[in-house]
Amino acid sequence: MAQEIQSRYIEEQVRNDLQERMVFVGGPRQVGKTTFALNLLDKPSPSHPAYLNWDNVRARASLLNADLPPNQPLVVLDEIHKFARWRSLVKGFYDTNHDQRSFLVTGSARLDLYSRGGDSLQGRYHYHRLHPFTLPETGGFSATDVDILLRFGGFPEPLLRSNSRFWRRWQRERRQRVIYDDIRDLENVREISLLELLAEELPARVASPLSIKNLSELLQVAHETAARWIDIFERLYYCFRLPPFGGKRIRAVKKEQKLYLWDWSLVSEMGPRFENMVASHLLKYCHFIEDTEGIRMELRFLRDTNRREIDFVVLRDGAPELAVECKTGHRTISPAIHYFRERIDIPRFYQVHLADADFERHGVRVLPFAKFVAEVGLV
Repeated sequence: MAQEIQSRYIEEQVRNDLQERMVFVGGPRQVGKTTFALNLLDKPSPSHPAYLNWDNVRARASLLNADLPPNQPLVVLDEIHKFARWRSLVKGFYDTNHDQRSFLVTGSARLDLYSRGGDSLQGRYHYHRLHPFTLPETGGFSATDVDILLRFGGFPEPLLRSNSRFWRRWQRERRQRVIYDDIRDLENVREISLLELLAEELPARVASPLSIKNLSELLQVAHETAARWIDIFERLYYCFRLPPFGGKRIRAVKKEQKLYLWDWSLVSEMGPRFENMVASHLLKYCHFIEDTEGIRMELRFLRDTNRREIDFVVLRDGAPELAVECKTGHRTISPAIHYFRERIDIPRFYQVHLADADFERHGVRVLPFAKFVAEVGLV
Protein backbone atom coordinates (compact mmCIF):
# COMPACT_ATOMS: atom_id res chain seq x y z
CA MET A 1 0.00 0.00 0.00
CA ALA A 2 1.27 3.45 -0.88
CA GLN A 3 2.79 5.16 2.16
CA GLU A 4 2.29 8.68 0.84
CA ILE A 5 -0.69 9.84 -1.19
CA GLN A 6 -0.11 13.08 -3.04
CA SER A 7 -3.67 14.13 -3.87
CA ARG A 8 -7.23 13.20 -3.01
CA TYR A 9 -9.83 11.81 -5.39
CA ILE A 10 -11.95 15.00 -5.48
CA GLU A 11 -9.08 17.43 -6.18
CA GLU A 12 -9.61 17.89 -9.92
CA GLN A 13 -13.35 18.40 -9.54
CA VAL A 14 -12.91 20.87 -6.67
CA ARG A 15 -10.36 22.92 -8.62
CA ASN A 16 -12.78 23.12 -11.55
CA ASP A 17 -15.72 24.09 -9.34
CA LEU A 18 -13.71 26.86 -7.66
CA GLN A 19 -13.56 28.63 -11.02
CA GLU A 20 -17.28 29.39 -10.89
CA ARG A 21 -18.55 29.12 -7.29
CA MET A 22 -17.59 28.61 -3.70
CA VAL A 23 -16.85 25.02 -2.72
CA PHE A 24 -17.91 23.43 0.55
CA VAL A 25 -16.03 20.30 1.63
CA GLY A 26 -17.54 18.33 4.49
CA GLY A 27 -16.44 15.10 6.04
CA PRO A 28 -15.53 13.32 9.28
CA ARG A 29 -13.08 14.81 11.73
CA GLN A 30 -9.46 13.93 10.76
CA VAL A 31 -10.40 12.56 7.35
CA GLY A 32 -7.90 14.97 5.76
CA LYS A 33 -9.97 18.05 4.89
CA THR A 34 -7.42 20.57 6.16
CA THR A 35 -4.52 18.86 4.39
CA PHE A 36 -6.59 18.68 1.22
CA ALA A 37 -7.46 22.40 1.43
CA LEU A 38 -3.88 23.47 2.15
CA ASN A 39 -2.64 21.53 -0.86
CA LEU A 40 -4.81 23.75 -3.07
CA LEU A 41 -2.88 26.86 -1.94
CA ASP A 42 0.37 27.95 -3.54
CA LYS A 43 2.26 26.99 -0.36
CA PRO A 44 0.61 24.20 1.69
CA SER A 45 1.16 25.44 5.23
CA PRO A 46 -1.18 26.10 8.20
CA SER A 47 0.54 29.47 8.54
CA HIS A 48 -0.48 30.51 5.02
CA PRO A 49 -2.27 33.90 5.19
CA ALA A 50 -5.13 32.56 3.05
CA TYR A 51 -5.91 29.79 5.56
CA LEU A 52 -8.36 31.09 8.18
CA ASN A 53 -9.40 28.60 10.87
CA TRP A 54 -12.30 29.62 13.10
CA ASP A 55 -10.65 27.84 16.04
CA ASN A 56 -7.73 30.29 15.78
CA VAL A 57 -8.44 33.45 17.80
CA ARG A 58 -6.63 35.79 15.41
CA ALA A 59 -8.27 34.29 12.35
CA ARG A 60 -11.66 34.54 14.06
CA ALA A 61 -11.17 38.25 14.69
CA SER A 62 -10.21 38.81 11.06
CA LEU A 63 -13.29 36.96 9.85
CA LEU A 64 -15.67 38.88 12.10
CA ASN A 65 -14.12 42.15 10.89
CA ALA A 66 -14.34 41.00 7.25
CA ASP A 67 -10.57 41.46 7.07
CA LEU A 68 -9.66 39.03 4.32
CA PRO A 69 -6.00 38.56 3.29
CA PRO A 70 -5.15 40.73 0.27
CA ASN A 71 -3.87 39.40 -3.05
CA GLN A 72 -4.98 35.82 -2.40
CA PRO A 73 -6.86 34.17 -5.28
CA LEU A 74 -8.12 31.39 -2.97
CA VAL A 75 -9.21 31.78 0.66
CA VAL A 76 -9.78 28.72 2.85
CA LEU A 77 -12.33 29.08 5.66
CA ASP A 78 -11.95 26.13 8.03
CA GLU A 79 -14.49 25.15 10.74
CA ILE A 80 -16.37 28.44 10.26
CA HIS A 81 -19.67 26.55 10.60
CA LYS A 82 -19.12 26.68 14.38
CA PHE A 83 -20.18 30.33 14.19
CA ALA A 84 -23.97 30.56 14.53
CA ARG A 85 -24.34 33.11 11.70
CA TRP A 86 -21.67 31.65 9.47
CA ARG A 87 -23.82 31.52 6.36
CA SER A 88 -24.57 35.25 6.42
CA LEU A 89 -20.87 35.93 6.92
CA VAL A 90 -19.78 33.69 4.06
CA LYS A 91 -22.52 35.06 1.81
CA GLY A 92 -21.19 38.55 2.37
CA PHE A 93 -17.63 37.48 1.58
CA TYR A 94 -18.72 35.81 -1.63
CA ASP A 95 -21.07 38.52 -2.89
CA THR A 96 -18.45 41.26 -2.49
CA ASN A 97 -15.34 39.30 -3.55
CA HIS A 98 -16.28 36.49 -5.95
CA ASP A 99 -14.98 38.37 -8.99
CA GLN A 100 -11.54 38.65 -7.34
CA ARG A 101 -11.07 35.42 -5.39
CA SER A 102 -12.43 31.94 -4.72
CA PHE A 103 -13.56 30.52 -1.38
CA LEU A 104 -13.17 27.00 -0.04
CA VAL A 105 -15.17 26.24 3.12
CA THR A 106 -14.37 23.08 5.09
CA GLY A 107 -15.89 21.56 8.21
CA SER A 108 -16.29 18.34 10.18
CA ALA A 109 -20.09 18.39 9.89
CA ARG A 110 -22.86 18.42 7.30
CA LEU A 111 -22.36 21.94 6.00
CA ASP A 112 -25.55 21.64 3.96
CA LEU A 113 -27.55 21.14 7.17
CA TYR A 114 -25.99 23.58 9.64
CA SER A 115 -27.83 26.65 8.39
CA ARG A 116 -28.58 28.37 11.66
CA GLY A 117 -29.20 32.11 11.43
CA GLY A 118 -28.15 32.79 7.86
CA ASP A 119 -29.53 33.61 4.44
CA SER A 120 -29.67 30.86 1.86
CA LEU A 121 -26.49 30.26 -0.11
CA GLN A 122 -28.36 28.41 -2.82
CA GLY A 123 -26.67 28.83 -6.18
CA ARG A 124 -23.44 30.13 -4.67
CA TYR A 125 -21.60 26.91 -3.85
CA HIS A 126 -20.92 23.32 -4.83
CA TYR A 127 -20.78 20.72 -2.07
CA HIS A 128 -18.32 17.83 -1.90
CA ARG A 129 -18.12 15.09 0.74
CA LEU A 130 -14.60 13.89 1.49
CA HIS A 131 -14.49 10.22 2.43
CA PRO A 132 -11.76 8.15 4.08
CA PHE A 133 -9.28 6.34 1.86
CA THR A 134 -10.54 3.32 -0.04
CA LEU A 135 -8.64 0.79 -2.14
CA PRO A 136 -8.47 2.87 -5.36
CA GLU A 137 -6.99 5.87 -3.50
CA THR A 138 -4.35 3.81 -1.72
CA GLY A 139 -3.19 2.34 -5.02
CA GLY A 140 -3.01 -1.19 -3.64
CA PHE A 141 -5.28 -4.12 -4.54
CA SER A 142 -3.44 -7.09 -3.04
CA ALA A 143 -4.80 -9.28 -0.24
CA THR A 144 -2.37 -7.55 2.12
CA ASP A 145 -3.67 -4.12 1.10
CA VAL A 146 -7.24 -5.22 1.76
CA ASP A 147 -6.26 -6.65 5.14
CA ILE A 148 -4.50 -3.43 6.21
CA LEU A 149 -7.46 -1.29 5.13
CA LEU A 150 -9.89 -3.61 6.87
CA ARG A 151 -7.83 -3.60 10.06
CA PHE A 152 -6.89 0.07 10.40
CA GLY A 153 -9.72 1.82 8.54
CA GLY A 154 -9.46 4.52 5.89
CA PHE A 155 -8.54 7.56 7.98
CA PRO A 156 -5.12 8.85 6.85
CA GLU A 157 -3.05 8.77 10.04
CA PRO A 158 -3.83 5.29 11.40
CA LEU A 159 -3.92 3.79 7.90
CA LEU A 160 -0.53 5.12 6.81
CA ARG A 161 1.04 4.25 10.18
CA SER A 162 -0.57 0.79 10.28
CA ASN A 163 0.44 0.47 13.92
CA SER A 164 -1.97 -1.04 16.45
CA ARG A 165 -0.76 1.04 19.39
CA PHE A 166 -1.07 4.27 17.43
CA TRP A 167 -4.52 3.21 16.15
CA ARG A 168 -5.83 2.65 19.69
CA ARG A 169 -4.58 5.99 20.96
CA TRP A 170 -5.81 7.83 17.85
CA GLN A 171 -9.27 6.31 18.17
CA ARG A 172 -9.59 7.35 21.79
CA GLU A 173 -8.49 10.91 21.09
CA ARG A 174 -10.72 11.26 18.03
CA ARG A 175 -13.85 10.12 19.85
CA GLN A 176 -13.15 12.56 22.67
CA ARG A 177 -12.81 15.44 20.21
CA VAL A 178 -15.98 14.52 18.31
CA ILE A 179 -18.05 14.32 21.49
CA TYR A 180 -16.52 16.98 23.70
CA ASP A 181 -15.50 19.49 21.01
CA ASP A 182 -17.69 19.15 17.93
CA ILE A 183 -20.95 18.34 19.69
CA ARG A 184 -20.30 21.01 22.30
CA ASP A 185 -19.70 23.62 19.58
CA LEU A 186 -22.60 22.66 17.31
CA GLU A 187 -25.39 21.11 19.37
CA ASN A 188 -27.33 21.86 22.52
CA VAL A 189 -26.74 18.61 24.42
CA ARG A 190 -26.29 18.38 28.17
CA GLU A 191 -25.88 14.64 28.61
CA ILE A 192 -22.44 14.43 27.00
CA SER A 193 -21.44 11.36 29.02
CA LEU A 194 -24.44 9.46 27.65
CA LEU A 195 -23.41 10.40 24.11
CA GLU A 196 -20.03 8.84 24.81
CA LEU A 197 -21.80 5.68 25.94
CA LEU A 198 -23.85 5.73 22.73
CA ALA A 199 -20.68 6.10 20.64
CA GLU A 200 -19.22 3.05 22.38
CA GLU A 201 -22.40 1.06 21.71
CA LEU A 202 -22.84 1.83 18.00
CA PRO A 203 -20.09 -0.49 16.64
CA ALA A 204 -22.01 -3.46 18.03
CA ARG A 205 -25.10 -2.34 16.04
CA VAL A 206 -23.36 -2.18 12.66
CA ALA A 207 -24.91 -4.15 9.75
CA SER A 208 -28.10 -4.85 11.72
CA PRO A 209 -31.49 -3.13 11.76
CA LEU A 210 -31.18 -0.19 14.11
CA SER A 211 -33.66 -0.16 16.99
CA ILE A 212 -34.05 3.30 18.49
CA LYS A 213 -36.33 1.76 21.11
CA ASN A 214 -33.57 -0.59 22.22
CA LEU A 215 -31.05 2.25 22.40
CA SER A 216 -33.42 4.46 24.38
CA GLU A 217 -33.90 1.67 26.92
CA LEU A 218 -30.17 1.05 27.16
CA LEU A 219 -29.42 4.74 27.73
CA GLN A 220 -32.55 5.27 29.83
CA VAL A 221 -33.68 8.27 27.80
CA ALA A 222 -36.81 9.07 25.82
CA HIS A 223 -37.22 7.57 22.36
CA GLU A 224 -37.13 11.06 20.81
CA THR A 225 -33.86 11.84 22.61
CA ALA A 226 -32.13 8.68 21.37
CA ALA A 227 -33.35 9.39 17.82
CA ARG A 228 -32.03 12.97 18.01
CA TRP A 229 -28.64 11.76 19.20
CA ILE A 230 -28.34 9.38 16.26
CA ASP A 231 -29.20 12.32 13.99
CA ILE A 232 -26.40 14.32 15.62
CA PHE A 233 -23.86 11.57 15.00
CA GLU A 234 -24.97 11.45 11.38
CA ARG A 235 -24.61 15.22 10.98
CA LEU A 236 -21.08 14.94 12.36
CA TYR A 237 -20.15 12.15 9.94
CA TYR A 238 -19.72 9.58 12.70
CA CYS A 239 -22.28 7.11 11.36
CA PHE A 240 -24.74 6.73 8.49
CA ARG A 241 -27.96 4.80 7.99
CA LEU A 242 -29.31 3.05 4.91
CA PRO A 243 -33.03 2.78 4.12
CA PRO A 244 -34.60 -0.33 2.55
CA PHE A 245 -35.34 -0.82 -1.14
CA GLY A 246 -38.57 -2.45 -2.27
CA GLY A 247 -40.23 -3.82 -5.36
CA LYS A 248 -43.72 -4.67 -6.57
CA ARG A 249 -43.16 -8.42 -6.51
CA ILE A 250 -41.71 -8.69 -3.00
CA ARG A 251 -42.95 -7.88 0.47
CA ALA A 252 -40.08 -5.59 1.42
CA VAL A 253 -39.59 -4.10 4.86
CA LYS A 254 -40.34 -0.39 4.83
CA LYS A 255 -39.29 1.19 8.11
CA GLU A 256 -36.10 -0.63 9.10
CA GLN A 257 -32.75 1.08 8.66
CA LYS A 258 -29.25 -0.37 8.85
CA LEU A 259 -26.43 1.42 10.63
CA TYR A 260 -22.79 1.79 9.56
CA LEU A 261 -19.82 3.83 10.76
CA TRP A 262 -17.57 6.12 8.77
CA ASP A 263 -14.66 4.37 10.51
CA TRP A 264 -15.24 0.65 9.97
CA SER A 265 -12.13 -0.28 11.99
CA LEU A 266 -14.17 0.32 15.17
CA VAL A 267 -16.29 -2.76 14.44
CA SER A 268 -14.86 -5.75 16.30
CA GLU A 269 -16.56 -8.67 14.50
CA MET A 270 -15.04 -9.49 11.11
CA GLY A 271 -18.30 -10.08 9.21
CA PRO A 272 -19.94 -6.74 10.11
CA ARG A 273 -16.60 -4.93 9.72
CA PHE A 274 -16.17 -6.27 6.19
CA GLU A 275 -19.77 -5.34 5.36
CA ASN A 276 -19.18 -1.84 6.76
CA MET A 277 -16.05 -1.44 4.62
CA VAL A 278 -18.00 -2.46 1.52
CA ALA A 279 -20.79 -0.03 2.48
CA SER A 280 -18.24 2.78 2.81
CA HIS A 281 -16.76 2.06 -0.61
CA LEU A 282 -20.21 2.07 -2.21
CA LEU A 283 -21.35 5.22 -0.39
CA LYS A 284 -18.20 7.02 -1.50
CA TYR A 285 -18.95 5.98 -5.09
CA CYS A 286 -22.52 7.31 -4.78
CA HIS A 287 -21.49 10.58 -3.17
CA PHE A 288 -18.74 11.19 -5.75
CA ILE A 289 -21.13 10.80 -8.69
CA GLU A 290 -23.80 12.87 -6.97
CA ASP A 291 -21.42 15.69 -5.98
CA THR A 292 -19.57 15.90 -9.31
CA GLU A 293 -22.22 15.00 -11.89
CA GLY A 294 -25.47 15.96 -10.14
CA ILE A 295 -26.98 12.51 -10.68
CA ARG A 296 -29.20 11.31 -7.85
CA MET A 297 -27.50 8.29 -6.29
CA GLU A 298 -28.77 6.17 -3.40
CA LEU A 299 -27.37 3.29 -1.39
CA ARG A 300 -29.96 0.98 0.14
CA PHE A 301 -30.38 -2.58 1.37
CA LEU A 302 -32.90 -5.21 0.32
CA ARG A 303 -34.89 -7.28 2.83
CA ASP A 304 -38.34 -8.84 2.79
CA THR A 305 -40.66 -9.72 5.64
CA ASN A 306 -39.33 -13.32 5.59
CA ARG A 307 -35.86 -11.93 6.43
CA ARG A 308 -34.31 -12.73 3.06
CA GLU A 309 -31.72 -10.03 2.49
CA ILE A 310 -29.15 -8.61 0.10
CA ASP A 311 -26.74 -6.22 1.79
CA PHE A 312 -26.67 -3.37 -0.74
CA VAL A 313 -28.47 -2.00 -3.78
CA VAL A 314 -27.06 1.02 -5.63
CA LEU A 315 -29.67 3.22 -7.31
CA ARG A 316 -29.03 5.74 -10.07
CA ASP A 317 -31.89 8.21 -10.56
CA GLY A 318 -34.18 5.79 -8.75
CA ALA A 319 -33.32 2.76 -10.91
CA PRO A 320 -31.26 -0.16 -9.53
CA GLU A 321 -27.74 -0.27 -10.94
CA LEU A 322 -26.24 -3.20 -9.03
CA ALA A 323 -26.73 -5.34 -5.95
CA VAL A 324 -23.98 -6.56 -3.63
CA GLU A 325 -23.93 -9.33 -1.03
CA CYS A 326 -20.97 -9.62 1.36
CA LYS A 327 -19.59 -12.95 2.53
CA THR A 328 -16.35 -13.66 4.35
CA GLY A 329 -16.41 -17.10 2.64
CA HIS A 330 -17.22 -17.95 -0.98
CA ARG A 331 -18.32 -21.59 -1.23
CA THR A 332 -22.00 -21.00 -2.01
CA ILE A 333 -24.08 -18.19 -3.46
CA SER A 334 -26.59 -16.72 -1.06
CA PRO A 335 -30.09 -18.14 -1.78
CA ALA A 336 -31.50 -14.64 -1.29
CA ILE A 337 -29.69 -13.49 -4.43
CA HIS A 338 -31.45 -16.08 -6.59
CA TYR A 339 -34.80 -15.24 -4.97
CA PHE A 340 -34.56 -11.49 -5.55
CA ARG A 341 -32.95 -11.85 -8.97
CA GLU A 342 -36.11 -13.58 -10.23
CA ARG A 343 -38.36 -10.84 -8.85
CA ILE A 344 -36.51 -7.54 -9.22
CA ASP A 345 -34.93 -6.11 -12.36
CA ILE A 346 -31.41 -5.37 -11.16
CA PRO A 347 -28.82 -5.46 -13.99
CA ARG A 348 -25.88 -6.82 -11.97
CA PHE A 349 -25.66 -9.05 -8.92
CA TYR A 350 -22.37 -9.46 -7.06
CA GLN A 351 -21.26 -11.53 -4.11
CA VAL A 352 -17.95 -10.25 -2.77
CA HIS A 353 -15.62 -11.98 -0.34
CA LEU A 354 -12.10 -11.97 1.14
CA ALA A 355 -10.85 -15.17 -0.53
CA ASP A 356 -9.56 -15.90 -4.06
CA ALA A 357 -12.49 -17.54 -5.87
CA ASP A 358 -13.67 -15.76 -9.02
CA PHE A 359 -16.55 -17.18 -11.05
CA GLU A 360 -19.99 -16.43 -12.47
CA ARG A 361 -22.97 -18.73 -11.99
CA HIS A 362 -26.61 -18.23 -12.98
CA GLY A 363 -26.02 -14.54 -13.63
CA VAL A 364 -24.33 -13.89 -10.29
CA ARG A 365 -20.73 -12.70 -10.18
CA VAL A 366 -18.72 -14.06 -7.25
CA LEU A 367 -15.32 -12.42 -6.84
CA PRO A 368 -12.76 -11.07 -4.37
CA PHE A 369 -13.55 -7.66 -2.94
CA ALA A 370 -10.48 -5.99 -4.46
CA LYS A 371 -11.36 -7.25 -7.95
CA PHE A 372 -14.95 -6.07 -7.48
CA VAL A 373 -13.73 -2.56 -6.60
CA ALA A 374 -11.62 -2.41 -9.77
CA GLU A 375 -14.25 -3.97 -12.02
CA VAL A 376 -17.10 -1.68 -10.97
CA GLY A 377 -14.88 1.42 -11.06
CA LEU A 378 -15.24 2.61 -7.48
CA VAL A 379 -13.29 5.70 -6.38
